[in-house]
Amino acid sequence: MRLDAHQHYWAIKRGDYGWITPELPKLYRDFLPEHLAAHLQRHRLDGSIVVQAAPTLAETEFLLELAKDEPTIKGVVAWLDLTDPLYREHYERFARHPKLVGFRTMIQEMPDASRILEEDFVKALAYFAEAGTPVDLLLTSRQLEPAVKLLELVPGLHAVIDHIAKPPIATGELEPWKSLLEQAAAHSNIYCKLSGMVTEADHERWKPEQLTAYIRHALEVFGPQRVMFGSDWPVCLLAAEYDEVVEALEQALPATWTEHDRERLFGQNAKEFYRL
Repeated sequence: MRLDAHQHYWAIKRGDYGWITPELPKLYRDFLPEHLAAHLQRHRLDGSIVVQAAPTLAETEFLLELAKDEPTIKGVVAWLDLTDPLYREHYERFARHPKLVGFRTMIQEMPDASRILEEDFVKALAYFAEAGTPVDLLLTSRQLEPAVKLLELVPGLHAVIDHIAKPPIATGELEPWKSLLEQAAAHSNIYCKLSGMVTEADHERWKPEQLTAYIRHALEVFGPQRVMFGSDWPVCLLAAEYDEVVEALEQALPATWTEHDRERLFGQNAKEFYRL
C-alpha cells in the first residue's frame, strides 16, 4: 500500500477553520477528495491519512462522514483536547467509526508548551499509551525540549511527530532542533512524518536542496522503519505544488536507500503505525 500519510480536507462554509481566512487565497476554498484524486493517481498512491485541520469535535465528525464512502481515505486522525474532562468519551465515540485511526494533540497552539508536562496531560497520554492508540504530535522545534521530557514520562507512547517538528528551514538553523530530534528518536516507538517542510522554508524562494539537511537528519535518527511521507496538502500550496513536495523529498533520499526503504517511507510505515 502506497500512502500519503498526512493531508487535509475542508469545506470553508463549515466555519470552524479560524486560521483559513480570505487573506490566504490559495487555501480559502474547499479541498475535498475529488481535488486530490489526480495527485494520488499520478504518484501511484492508493490513498491517504486525513488529519484534522480545525480544533473542533465537529470537524472530526465531518471527516469521518466524508471517509465513510470515500475509498481513498484510508484513515482519519481526529482532534482531541486532552484537557477536556470528557476526552475519553469523545475518543470512544469517534473510535466506533471503522476509519478512525488515532488523534492529534496540537501542542503547537499552546502558549506555554510546558503545559504538556503537567499531571493531567501526562495521565491522559499514559491512558492512550497503555491502549496503544496512535497519536500525532503537532509541535514546533521550539517545543521539542518539553516534548522530549514528555516522552520520558510516557515511555510507551505510540506517537508520530508531524512535520519533522517544524525546524527553522527559512533561516537554515539546525540546532537545537537537530539534537532534540535525535533525543526524541531514541524512543523506539516514536515515528516522524517527512511533511510540512516547504511551508517552514521561504514560501517564494525555497529550493529543494534547502530541505536536504533536515530530511537526511530525520532519516538518520529514525531510520527507514519509522519515517512517513506526508504531503501536507493543501497547506503545502502556500509554498509548493504537490508534485514539488514529492520531488523535493525524492531528491533528498540517500543513494544507498533501497526500493524496500522507499516502500516503507511511501506507505508501509504509515500502514503499520496506524494499523490499517
